[in-house]
Amino acid sequence: MEREIRPGGEKRIREIVAFILQELKPKGPILTPFNVITAPIMALGVGLIIWRFINGVGSIVHETHGFPWGIWIGFNIMAGVAFAGGAYVLTFVVYILRSEKYHPIIRATVLNGFLAYLFYASVIIIDCVRWWNIANPLIGNKFGVNAVLFLIAWHFFLYMITELIEFSPAIAEWLGLQRARRILGGLTIGAVIFGITLSTLHQSGLGALVMLAKHDIHPLWWTEYIPVLFFVSSIFAGLSMVIFEGTISLRVFRHQMSEDFLRRYPGIVVGLGKTCAGVMIVYLFLKLLLLIHGRHWSLLNTPMGYWYLTEVVGLTLIPSVLFIKGVRSRSLALIRVAALLTMAGIIINRCNYVFIAYKWYVPLAERYIPTWKEVVIAFTVVLAHIWTFRWIVNRMPVYRESPEWVKEEEEETISKEVVQWKASRM
Repeated sequence: MEREIRPGGEKRIREIVAFILQELKPKGPILTPFNVITAPIMALGVGLIIWRFINGVGSIVHETHGFPWGIWIGFNIMAGVAFAGGAYVLTFVVYILRSEKYHPIIRATVLNGFLAYLFYASVIIIDCVRWWNIANPLIGNKFGVNAVLFLIAWHFFLYMITELIEFSPAIAEWLGLQRARRILGGLTIGAVIFGITLSTLHQSGLGALVMLAKHDIHPLWWTEYIPVLFFVSSIFAGLSMVIFEGTISLRVFRHQMSEDFLRRYPGIVVGLGKTCAGVMIVYLFLKLLLLIHGRHWSLLNTPMGYWYLTEVVGLTLIPSVLFIKGVRSRSLALIRVAALLTMAGIIINRCNYVFIAYKWYVPLAERYIPTWKEVVIAFTVVLAHIWTFRWIVNRMPVYRESPEWVKEEEEETISKEVVQWKASRM
């Protein structure tokens, strides 16, 4: 927003409302290939969601008492939350470790994480048979404090608020709210610390959730250290998503990016790739230790063993090698390929715990296989995330530079800090 909204009660509110209504109008061409392909899918998905709430979840899903969780939990929630891990990793690096290298992508990363939780957590409402009970952990009706889901529900709720606070300075800049921007900017560090704490707990909490199915999950996947594996894998999963999202954004929103951003971006990708490689080596080492400790070598020469090797070797070890080669040669193409393979590995890993390696001994005819309706709804949620991300980036200073008044305030703040530092040294 170019101009500052003038103070003055009702007039101020009317200006904000008029501005938002103006911003709701489409920006750019409507009949793009992406819109033409995805709009019908989303329309069908929304119709199926309405059908589900009218006729019950059983009219959509192929889940049973033996297989209570399906693609929505494995793909949308467990994999989606892991992909949102880039937000807590980069906010820690930028705001706690004070690394300015990754600051240009921090808003896009936080926005992507917030939308991931907002949309993918909503899938729980669609998946629950008695969806109206979804608020029970929050309003105190049958808290269920001994349940892992109680912990996860509260963490999801609090972390969404935390990420909204982290992103809120961009909203204030969009609306031209200078005073609100100063206040919200001052809350960033506290929100980041709180958000990091929540993330480390609920990423591992999702792993603790599947630990309860010890006798139903294949021994190659089940271990008492599943929470640790979920947490560690969320680091390179989240950073791989940042690389993937950045690659798409570089093509779609390039016109919003400054020359300085474009010049620094290759170094940012190389740095992300280096971190992914390091964390993936740690993850592979843990997997090897657990395999040796569990004495499951003989299971590798079985159909499920081959599938396990596909996940660990094909979609973890090989991507880590590609990351290393990409970093050494500073090849963005190799790093991006490695990120895609890593993301595929995370999706398979999470789905393994939920329904692929879950009750592997059940005949195929009796196993859970998602219906086409479930698949459409799963992709509808992802597309809704993408459409919302695009809408926000086209309007708020996510990739584009902040307004001049923000820069002036930041320069003034830095000057005051320098004066105070010099005074303290005298």
